[in-house]
Amino acid sequence: MSERRPALFLDRDGVLNVDRGYVSRIEDFEWVDGARECVATFNRRGWYVFVVTNQSGIARGLYTEADMLALHAHMETELEAAGAKIDRFYHAPWHEEGEVARYRKASIDRKPGPGMLLQAMADFNVNREQSFLIGDKETDMDAARAAGVGAFLFRGGNIATFAEWALASFEDGVRG
Repeated sequence: MSERRPALFLDRDGVLNVDRGYVSRIEDFEWVDGARECVATFNRRGWYVFVVTNQSGIARGLYTEADMLALHAHMETELEAAGAKIDRFYHAPWHEEGEVARYRKASIDRKPGPGMLLQAMADFNVNREQSFLIGDKETDMDAARAAGVGAFLFRGGNIATFAEWALASFEDGVRG
């Protein structure tokens, strides 16, 4: 097995892209300032970079899983052009009140549950103690804490600058 490495877990809407509410179409997608640079910087450090995103719009019937996957492919293409990559996207399309029957359920994967983070740590050789999440909602913070990783609440601005501050804080013992 490969050497254990730290992981940066990133929420999607509001952290990597501007949150316009249920972003599912490429034409509605806009990067948050510094998003591609943030991913590239952590790639160069040898960290895993994962996206962990609730996508209840799928359960609500607002868009399909295929729409979301097409958007993620677009993101990967633009990241690659910037010398960056996401190691894996994890998504939770579930919602207890969903309109689409196959997605209408409670799930530990849906944040504030830690399922997506725990799955990433099972799929990859992640050093949990050196890993943290950046999200824009308290549910993100709850999921990170439940998974045993650090948590930092992003409230806007340049995500690359924020991630550097979060890393310095984390290395100083602040768990978020």
